[in-house]
Amino acid sequence: MNNTVPIVALTAGAFLALLGAGFAHDDLFAAHMWVLFFTLAASMIVLLRRVRFAPAGEAAVRVDRSGYFDEVIKYGTIATTFWGVVGFLVGVVIALQLAFPDLNFGPWFNFGRVRPLHTSAVIFAFGGNALICTSFYVVQRTCRVRLFGGDGLGWFVFWGYQLFIVMAATGYLLGITQGREYAEPEWYVDLWLTVVWVAYLVAFLGTILMRKEPHIYVANWFYLAFIVTIAMLHVVNNLAIPVSFLGVKSYSAFSGVQDALTQWWYGHNAVGFFLTAGFLGMMYYFVPKQAGRPVYSYRLSIIHFWALIFMYIWAGPHHLHYTALPDWAQTLGMVFSIMLWMPSWGGMINGLMTLSGAWDKIRTDPIIRMMVIAIAFYGMSTFEGPMMSVKAVNSLSHYTEWTIGHVHSGALGWVGMISFGAVYFLVPKLWHRNRLYSLAMVNWHFWLATLGIVVYAAVMWVAGVQQGLMWREYDSQGFLVYSFAEAVAAMFPYYVLRAVGGLMYLAGSLIMAFNITMTILGYERQETLPGAVPAGLQPAE
Repeated sequence: MNNTVPIVALTAGAFLALLGAGFAHDDLFAAHMWVLFFTLAASMIVLLRRVRFAPAGEAAVRVDRSGYFDEVIKYGTIATTFWGVVGFLVGVVIALQLAFPDLNFGPWFNFGRVRPLHTSAVIFAFGGNALICTSFYVVQRTCRVRLFGGDGLGWFVFWGYQLFIVMAATGYLLGITQGREYAEPEWYVDLWLTVVWVAYLVAFLGTILMRKEPHIYVANWFYLAFIVTIAMLHVVNNLAIPVSFLGVKSYSAFSGVQDALTQWWYGHNAVGFFLTAGFLGMMYYFVPKQAGRPVYSYRLSIIHFWALIFMYIWAGPHHLHYTALPDWAQTLGMVFSIMLWMPSWGGMINGLMTLSGAWDKIRTDPIIRMMVIAIAFYGMSTFEGPMMSVKAVNSLSHYTEWTIGHVHSGALGWVGMISFGAVYFLVPKLWHRNRLYSLAMVNWHFWLATLGIVVYAAVMWVAGVQQGLMWREYDSQGFLVYSFAEAVAAMFPYYVLRAVGGLMYLAGSLIMAFNITMTILGYERQETLPGAVPAGLQPAE
């Protein structure tokens, strides 16, 4: 691969990092600049070594003559797998911290700092890498052109995004955040992400504009909506004025109820466009490819797209029921949330019905099984979300563990499972392998992940309802029956079971990491594939 552009960029970045570390008057800022320097130094070593993924044994090296820029996609699938394991591991740690508070080790590894590390690692590191690498794969194949901007732009997007992940993660542990609800990274990390994201948009949109295929496939519409809207959300939500250019402190451009509304406009639409629209692009490409069937209804996919895009942007205020936000704004968010149920289920039906004529593959293909369960969780989450936006339901569910169960059923069930399926699809094709190292391991991963989600979500739903009922229980004299401490103590068995569910999900991701590694190295495990007919027997007529 051509390393000139990323090496020049990383060298310049390393120089600026050293400059910042040397002249900063803020100790936290100086520490963060040293983190930046060592990260950039390690990245340059990796690039200079020209890391290759050589096959093992007798597996032959096949020259890629496709004409597409797939090297960056290879790195993206590996990064997706790696950050997934990291994010799930940190999730198990914070689940155990809630059950056993003695596991909080301050100041760097207490719950308050590790929790945003977990959410960002799963959403932005795992999910973000999955979206970037799959979008680069899909847009090249559906447009029949090489990625726009040459190899350098693709590498800049990939390595620049990894740098953002490392800087944001270390910032959380050091306590360098804006201190708002989402614990956003500080201003200089946000600025860097803006540069990387603009480069991402240029690479993706430029490829579409240079396409040889006259039709723009629907997956590209979803990916493009995700890229453009996240750029807008990121810029507006993170508008801040730094106190000093050599310090970490900044002040948000918003305050009070305006700040709350801006954060939840950002928060819910990050769910809508990062965790929904982007992964729907993944669904609309990889499910038909794995099933060997066309999309059930292309017309329905277009309706799904435009309805989702127009409605989702208004739904954020449902997170602020019973707050200082004007009542009309709360009702507006609730109404649009309920309306969202229809296009969301239209997309779910379209995804499931794509398997028409290929339902038998659910029995024999664990990758299809993983994709189908992802679509099922998408449908369930997009029903539960509108239901929880209704004020009467929200008065019970808000601030409770029910919300946590809802979020994780969507994140682990929908985002995680569709990403796993896409990675399993990509790896054999990118490395020119006949198949994955072990389909039996994919099956184990499927069942561990599915059971882990079910345990996690069901436990949190029950915990949330109990929590909400305990908080609103009054005696005959109008006093609360339970103290807040009693409500927290009642959560202990649920927190332990949540950690068990998370451990099962983590175990599945570790199996996937091993399976992917062995596939890349060129090994094939000898095994009887699901649905295979034993030698000497003929299938029934």
